[in-house]
Amino acid sequence: MKVDILAVGIHPDDVELSASGTLLRHAALGKTFGLLDLSKGELGTRGTPEIREQEAKDAAKLLGATFRKTLDIPDGLFVPGPEHWLKIIRVIRWCQPAIVLCNAPDDRHPDHGRASKMVADACFYAGLEKIETIDDQGVKQSKWRPGAVYHYVQDKHLTPDFVVDITPYFHRKIEAIKAFRSQFYDPNSDAPDTPISGKEFMEFMEAKARVFGRPIQAKYAEGFIFTRTPGISNMLDLS
Repeated sequence: MKVDILAVGIHPDDVELSASGTLLRHAALGKTFGLLDLSKGELGTRGTPEIREQEAKDAAKLLGATFRKTLDIPDGLFVPGPEHWLKIIRVIRWCQPAIVLCNAPDDRHPDHGRASKMVADACFYAGLEKIETIDDQGVKQSKWRPGAVYHYVQDKHLTPDFVVDITPYFHRKIEAIKAFRSQFYDPNSDAPDTPISGKEFMEFMEAKARVFGRPIQAKYAEGFIFTRTPGISNMLDLS
């Protein structure tokens, strides 16, 4: 199930909130992508793991993902280490992405920073021959290291290293976000309020996209951070 991009989040909806416009843009360019949720989001104030699982499936369908997988890494209570690295490595070796997108290296939610490092480490270890993993059919997997790992900017305003113009895809991004109905504004819901459940949150999402778009004269953009210096073959590719 090889894909060009694997987009990873510790919680269901992390990818939709922060990188779904970029995935839609690359799909329009003929690229494929898969989604990986590391946890079921079971500690979330609103919704249940079962509800969020169905919402995640709905969002993946709206985005046109090749697949969506969910691991059983515990929400909130995880410590990065071999047990969790190996679960992520198995998925990386299975779908062999050229690029991995993952959580912000620093954010309001402490899970995001820890997951960011955990995924980046797993991408490195996935390229080591002597770390052995077995696929679902019991076959030994080949090593695979993604060519790049990029961290999407989330709630905290971090200065991105680059931005992606998502103007034609912004409204589809919002549709995918709203697939997570339990998490966002619903005037008929009696669930507890959270920092993302208010009516104004979608206004914040639009404002953030506009801020990222301004430096490149785009209406809307998403921001990304890299931890390894990238190389390019043609400076004219940069704008």
